Amino acid sequence: MLTLLSGKKNYDETSSYSSKITAILGACCLFLSAVEYMIPKPLPFWRIGLAMLPLMLALDSFSLRAFLVLTGIKIFGQSLITGTLFSYVFLFSLAGTFFSAMLMYALRRIFGKERITFVGIGAAGAMVSNMAQLALARLFIFQDSVRYIAPLFLASGLVTGVVLGFFCEAFVRRSKFYARLADKGCSK
Repeated sequence: MLTLLSGKKNYDETSSYSSKITAILGACCLFLSAVEYMIPKPLPFWRIGLAMLPLMLALDSFSLRAFLVLTGIKIFGQSLITGTLFSYVFLFSLAGTFFSAMLMYALRRIFGKERITFVGIGAAGAMVSNMAQLALARLFIFQDSVRYIAPLFLASGLVTGVVLGFFCEAFVRRSKFYARLADKGCSK
């Protein structure tokens, strides 16, 4: 997807399209990360998850390899925007995003879009992200005290995951970009 074809000086049409779509969705991740960074956080490590929207949109048309590239762009780009690349907060973001993205991708591949909606995927992804972050918070920061923030953290994650899922559902129904993306795909 991101490499030149051997013996040719230009990308082929599919590879070029895949690279462009990955770049567009990666840029959306970074933009939404910047927007989310400006929103006050009532709980430590709490985020709405806006930057997960492009990953959710990529579920139906990206190969695992392309999806992992987009996930990496989101993780590292977000840490650069927030200035947390060389801090423990990066580990929280890495664990939460990675496990969430992998679960969402697996759910969509196992059940398909006919049996699991973006609402279910958003809720499951948010819960796994929050559980991974709570596990790290217990291990590195709060120890047993993590149980005091866990209920509110998980409840707010569930709510934001469901809301983001509804937003994705509405976007998918109305978007010409998504319809084109679903038709062409990014399988390389």
